[in-house]
Amino acid sequence: MTFSAVIVAAGSSTRAGPGAPKPWRILGGRSILRWSVEALARAGADEIIVVTTADRMVAADEALAGLSGWRATVGGAARADSVQAGLAALTGADDQSVLIHDAARPFVTQGHVDALLAALAGADGAVPALPVADTLKRGDGVIAETVARDGLWRAQTPQAFRLATLRRAYAAWPADAEPTDDAAVVERAGGRVVMTPGDPMLMKLTYPEDFAMAERLIGQTRIVRIGQGLDAHRWGPGDAVWLCGVRIDHDATLIGHSDADAGLHALTDAILGAIGEGDIGEHFPPSDPQWRGASSDRFLSHAVGLVAAKGGRILNADVTLVCERPKIRTHRDAMRQRLAELMNLPLDRVSVKATTTEGMGFTGREEGLLAQAVVSVETPA
Repeated sequence: MTFSAVIVAAGSSTRAGPGAPKPWRILGGRSILRWSVEALARAGADEIIVVTTADRMVAADEALAGLSGWRATVGGAARADSVQAGLAALTGADDQSVLIHDAARPFVTQGHVDALLAALAGADGAVPALPVADTLKRGDGVIAETVARDGLWRAQTPQAFRLATLRRAYAAWPADAEPTDDAAVVERAGGRVVMTPGDPMLMKLTYPEDFAMAERLIGQTRIVRIGQGLDAHRWGPGDAVWLCGVRIDHDATLIGHSDADAGLHALTDAILGAIGEGDIGEHFPPSDPQWRGASSDRFLSHAVGLVAAKGGRILNADVTLVCERPKIRTHRDAMRQRLAELMNLPLDRVSVKATTTEGMGFTGREEGLLAQAVVSVETPA
């Protein structure tokens, strides 16, 4: 089922303690906002609107660098204003399903989304909710009464609605009132909102201690995999060679079905190995004429996409080129930059090194060039 999403990331985060607002804080090596955007994109969102403040538009571009299918818009003073700004930015049909999600709930999954969309088929809204388990007290420092918890639920996000239904409900909401969530808006307009099973992992990061707990949860729900790749090509007549995505003028070229970029081939194999997806020859057979002379950038981008499709991310990459010539040192920075771009990684997580075999073997005799690569990939356990 197709859907769009609005992610609210415009709050001031006053309860979260010192530091940047919650969506921009780092959790498990990436921004909290990115967790939500990546999760909803994997779940199949056609369009994702990130609602933030005017002074965070550039920060959104930086936090979500390399991701597609999202746009940012400026929100309002209150959450309801921000949600309506996000709804206004959507370009889909009125009958489309839309999920409203708080950026501060980073652990949304495909299962949560599927349950909400299925429930929405017979309702005006759907909300994940958990029954209240703790005894409830009312008071201010001193208990005034104990409140019965029967029939009480804790609502979470994302919350699902038809776009037109939610827009109409907000249009009818009184201007002097502030809804605590979007379901309340639809309820007041007479809509039928159903509950889907909530999940403790859909916790909202609110207080400083929540972030420490989230970091511990990540360690229990994700694993790091290591992949290794090896590739070699022989030298042949030519005037340039491609290595790690960079063209280098040279008195010979590497011979291969594609552009014979041994660095990118080794790195692609390392990524595929880390996620158990075979090798480069299975995905791009040398016997297939469509890959004749192809840029190896495409192979690496394909492997990076497979990692993302599994809910994973590349942590770092290390490439070693073994050759007598060309000299790599003067091209190393350009290679690192190109690899960082292709894998959506910070530059300090990409390494390119070169060595020789001091005249020994096929690389020493300058018959060919060898490339080795090692990557670490984080994926759901």
